Amino acid sequence: QVQLVESGGGLVQAGGSLRLSCATSGSTFSSYHMGWFRQAPGKDREAVARISRIGATIYYADSVKGRFTISRDNAKNTMYLQMNSLKPEDTAVYYCVAEKAYGSRWPDYWGQGTQVTVSS
Repeated sequence: QVQLVESGGGLVQAGGSLRLSCATSGSTFSSYHMGWFRQAPGKDREAVARISRIGATIYYADSVKGRFTISRDNAKNTMYLQMNSLKPEDTAVYYCVAEKAYGSRWPDYWGQGTQVTVSS
């Protein structure tokens, strides 16, 4: 079992920045591909960014390319999502995920989510 705990969400004005963190327990962090999903009110959950076990492969949704940066520190069992130039449409609950197969439709483990609200 992998426990994921997100932090760093909050309220920010459009154009601002936030950094989300996802901390995990145990010594298996480096054995999982990681990622961030989000869900806005009334919308389906969507993959925002993904990163492979050692960071060699990275995916971004088109809507966040050039603005968001995903990274991980395997020594600290932590993953990050740096979000710059935030837009009101980025408002959503953001979930940290861990998956055994990169790019799986439904990752194996999910955090509890952290709210990001971008005001116009």
